[in-house]
Amino acid sequence: MISIQDALWTGFVLIAPAFGWYYYKTRSREIAIRPPSPLYLPFFGHLFSLPSGPEHILYTKLGKDLKSDIIYLNLLGHDIVVLNSPQVASELLDKRSSIYSDRFCPLMFRDKSLFDWSTSPALLGYNDIWRHHRRMMNKWLNVRDVAQFHKTQETRTRSLLQRLLTVSNEATPFDSVKNEFYFAMGSSIFQMVYGYITQDKSDPFFRAAHEADDHATKTVMITNFYVNIFPFLNHVPEWVPGAGWKRTVREWREQKVYALDAPFRWTQNQVNQGTNEPSIIGDLLQDHNIMSGLSKEERDNRLKELAHVLYSGGTDTTSSLLVSFVAAMVLNPHVQAQAQAEIDLILGFGVLPTISDRERLPYVNRLILELMRWRPALPIGLPHRCSQDDTYRGYNIAKGSIMIGNIWSMSRDEKLYQDPETFNPNRFLDPEVPPIPIFGWGRRKCPGIYFGEASLFITISSLLAMFTFSKKNTSNGGYVEPLIEDAPNSLIIEMKPFEFEFAVRSEMHYRVINNEADSRS
Repeated sequence: MISIQDALWTGFVLIAPAFGWYYYKTRSREIAIRPPSPLYLPFFGHLFSLPSGPEHILYTKLGKDLKSDIIYLNLLGHDIVVLNSPQVASELLDKRSSIYSDRFCPLMFRDKSLFDWSTSPALLGYNDIWRHHRRMMNKWLNVRDVAQFHKTQETRTRSLLQRLLTVSNEATPFDSVKNEFYFAMGSSIFQMVYGYITQDKSDPFFRAAHEADDHATKTVMITNFYVNIFPFLNHVPEWVPGAGWKRTVREWREQKVYALDAPFRWTQNQVNQGTNEPSIIGDLLQDHNIMSGLSKEERDNRLKELAHVLYSGGTDTTSSLLVSFVAAMVLNPHVQAQAQAEIDLILGFGVLPTISDRERLPYVNRLILELMRWRPALPIGLPHRCSQDDTYRGYNIAKGSIMIGNIWSMSRDEKLYQDPETFNPNRFLDPEVPPIPIFGWGRRKCPGIYFGEASLFITISSLLAMFTFSKKNTSNGGYVEPLIEDAPNSLIIEMKPFEFEFAVRSEMHYRVINNEADSRS
């Protein structure tokens, strides 16, 4: 039998190295000069010093409490640096992009036994595979070549207007309008990427892509799954009570495989038969130069990932901004009226805009800039990661630190945006007022920026030209004040349903929409 003395000695021998390592790490942090941070607790770091609420809100509050636009957090061993102003974000993520272009990928997202999607270009490390993805995307999405997709974007927008006519009489149109926005953005990108035309929202490829993105949004958020914080949970068998989340994630992983594979195989078959429509994937399948040096399996896997990241990057964010546009117009009818007046004056009453009209409608463009500032679809940019030790403003930033650009905090900076909660497009008449960096920073900046800007312009200008969004009328002659709230715990700002109504602007506008539909049939 082991004596108590032996047991204590054995325990000390086993535990002492852990305490020694912890002491070493703690002393290292104390010696290093970090950016301002809240109260630090042993083992837990700053975990219990964070206020409650969505991450972008709590980071903004912390910055104000600490009177600093750069703050440091340690959450159970993870070094996190939050950048709350456009100045610090640009100085680090733009000007020092050579060492701030890596990505942080949560365990849930990268582990092969869990969701297993570390091969997504959005979360790839700063490496040769990521650079190859960029070369493939830049071939199609540069400012010159992206214009070839403008006709598709305009056609899909005309289809959206027609579908909105059918839901404009609904008593509570929020869900229908939101779904139509999502389908319009998704179907446009499906056609661009795969050469595939989605007929309706029940399309199996479209539904699978939407479902995979929904699962990805849940898994990429660190706080949604304890395994991201306590990695040992990954070794708990699926059958153990409380481990049902592993079964769920396994099902999500299998669904994700189908979502990537099915539309790619469809396009591949079309190319093999010589019946493919022009598309990014169809072209890349036949471009032996840009795909040289890869096996067939490597080529196919990269193209699957490329196709889906183009879809996900331009669908959720843009459709979220369109829902926010409706809220902004309902709450600010004078802004809507001024934008409609500009369209009517410049283009003509009842005339549908085209993307080539963009430079002719300066107020509409300012409205879009203000929309992106007022409700940035991604309130927190995808985290960057520092690839080597660095010093900034005298603060030490350790290699491996997770860098978070808090776009929400930047959008509420009163030094840049006076009265930031007010929706005011004319603030951008001042050339000193910068646009919000909604497309990211440095070498990880969204490659689809030109396509996204064109999508927002043609959709919003067409909605303004044809429809008026307003507060919902009541039977006693009043109206319902809409309650604008965000859905909780979402990577992308999602609004809870709110009350509003909308109608085509006149009988003439009604005929314009229907005539467009007839010309396409």
